[in-house]
Amino acid sequence: MEKVDWENAINIRRSTRSFQIRSLEMETMDRLQSFVNDMRTPFKHDVTIRIFKANPNKKLYTAFTAPPDGAAFLSKTDACSISATGFVGEMFVLYATSLGIATCWYGHYTLAELEQIMPHLGVYAQLSTNPKWGYGKGMVQGKRAICITPLGYWRREGVRVFDRMQESLISFKRKPVKELFEGNIDVDKLPPEIFYGFDLARKAPSAANSQHWRFTVSPDLKKISIAMPVGYKHVKWEHPDVDIGICACHFWLGLTSKGVSCDVSLTEEKGRAVWYFKLE
Repeated sequence: MEKVDWENAINIRRSTRSFQIRSLEMETMDRLQSFVNDMRTPFKHDVTIRIFKANPNKKLYTAFTAPPDGAAFLSKTDACSISATGFVGEMFVLYATSLGIATCWYGHYTLAELEQIMPHLGVYAQLSTNPKWGYGKGMVQGKRAICITPLGYWRREGVRVFDRMQESLISFKRKPVKELFEGNIDVDKLPPEIFYGFDLARKAPSAANSQHWRFTVSPDLKKISIAMPVGYKHVKWEHPDVDIGICACHFWLGLTSKGVSCDVSLTEEKGRAVWYFKLE
């Protein structure tokens, strides 16, 4: 897998909703596909990444005009698969960012338009229960596109006033690490390489910048968990476990960047996905 400066990609990644209407270069598309083919993760999963061509209109994203290229993240619809989608999808998004490509995690896409440009529902295409936006909520049969992202080049002049206000006042503000722990954790006593992982984790994007992840650390500092609080419900986003997977991805990339080895496992507990990192 190609070497990436993950910290820099995390720091410069922004959710973009205004794009130049021009295709990515063929060499860039080839590098993206090669990354998908060669991607290595520390756990088994069935997430699929499909790169597609979109129509230059607002049918797919509704809030903005689609650039010619995009990618979809497909998986089963249980809590663990959805959270794994966040992890795997974020690795792709960060790699794209490292190539100078603008992206935006997007879950409320128009399902009919995605099926038209990227057939993926198969035998489930004609179900009367298919939702209008995204795949809906709850578990369904087969794999679904949990989220998609545009892939393109940022166009500053097309950014709406609301997006500019959100950019300056909301989107990039993050809680300090010490506010994200459950239990009594003395942050100052964490080994620097573990703190580094938490610092990258807290910078993960989340729906409406909710930052709903919480961390636990065992007394011996050898077992760490990342999950959302039991019973957490987001006001607008049906699948907050995606965001937890994104956060877990950042944490793992931070550990590996510092040479820390760990076993990674993903389980469902009390209706939510929980990531465990057992440090060696």
